[in-house]
Amino acid sequence: MEKRKQYDNKIILPRAETHEFSKGKSGLVICEKCDAVYYKKSWHRNLRDYKDLKENLGVKFSLCPACEMIKNRQFEGEIIIKNIPVKIKSDLINLAKTFSKRAFERDPMDRLIDIKETKDGLRITTTENQLAVKLAKKIKETFKKAELKITYSPAPSDVVYIRLVFSH
Repeated sequence: MEKRKQYDNKIILPRAETHEFSKGKSGLVICEKCDAVYYKKSWHRNLRDYKDLKENLGVKFSLCPACEMIKNRQFEGEIIIKNIPVKIKSDLINLAKTFSKRAFERDPMDRLIDIKETKDGLRITTTENQLAVKLAKKIKETFKKAELKITYSPAPSDVVYIRLVFSH
């Protein structure tokens, strides 16, 4: 095996990573659907922290990445919950909604896409995999009697699949 030279440490990123974090857009971009605003290389809930607001600033309208994902029926986090006791089901749904609402207030790209009832539980989808993991851990911490299993999809994908099974 050939020994690497010290100066030969250039990191070559996979194609997916170089496209995921492209150069920042100039001016302001406002989401047509949720009114999130893009400036300073990230999405924000409003213009409160934006300095140098001028009338001649280029303002564009388009969908933010989260709204684009929802439109295309994509998700990064999926939580499947099974064997939910009847007495905690409404509390669990309320917890998921309020937890996601607080996450959305911090970062407009963290969204709860949907909560669907299945024949044996619930299916919750989110726009961010970290939000799904945090939500699943919060559900487990709150209701105690749940077994948690987290599975990440292979490398180019960011999707996380989470199973929560309540024991009676």
